[in-house]
Amino acid sequence: MFWTRAKIQYKTKEELDLIRVSGDLLGRVHGEISKNIKEGISTKDLDTIAYEFIKDHKAIPSFLNYRDFPASLCISVNDTVVHGIPGNYVLKNGDIVSVDCGVLLSGFHADSAYTYMVGDVTVEKKKLLKTTKESLYEGIKFAKAGLRVGDISYAIQSYVERERYGVVRELVGHGVGKNLHEEPEVPNYGKRGKGHKLINGMVLAIEPMINLGKRDVYQLDDNWTVKTSDGKPSAHYEHTVAIVDGTPDILTTFEYIIKEQII
Repeated sequence: MFWTRAKIQYKTKEELDLIRVSGDLLGRVHGEISKNIKEGISTKDLDTIAYEFIKDHKAIPSFLNYRDFPASLCISVNDTVVHGIPGNYVLKNGDIVSVDCGVLLSGFHADSAYTYMVGDVTVEKKKLLKTTKESLYEGIKFAKAGLRVGDISYAIQSYVERERYGVVRELVGHGVGKNLHEEPEVPNYGKRGKGHKLINGMVLAIEPMINLGKRDVYQLDDNWTVKTSDGKPSAHYEHTVAIVDGTPDILTTFEYIIKEQII
């Protein structure tokens, strides 16, 4: 999500194995968060839970102090798209909460996001979450050697626009590895056959950011928080994905997230 100008870094099998270990730990962080997503907890408390869990496992929160970001998690509630700063906001019944997190372990980052439900969520919000999550996997299908970044982008865009959802254009996915954000950028909109050619050893953070209403967004004065222009909710899901033997290999996991949260 954060802009980067680092060159594409192709990973060895050994490096991919290290990212997979980071990704598993990151999945367990999401598992801890999912246990605590409930009415009455503050976003700051969720951030503390994540920070302590990551440090207890001898890893480093990738986001903390990255370009002066002040927390371990980006927590974005309802009409906040991404980069929400944890604080005193207390979760309420009916909220949807995007939690984006990165973990640095053994010199390699993994990055993933999941949008959680608090209590009784409207059918409209549930459909947004379901479609956004499905679009992530639609995009991942096209993370194949010989295709182009635009094939991933087109798959995501075409899937969600069938439901007349807005695809955020100002924020994109990215490469990931020794650096939290590397080339290439991976937009959630685009044309088939365009963009960087996909090659074995590439590792991509693919992350649809999809709005219930219009695609337009704006940034708050804190220089981080991004919100929808029309005040309608937004959803965000992300996996770290490698291209191995020509096909996509998902290095992060949602398997630790409690079943009550699975869409």
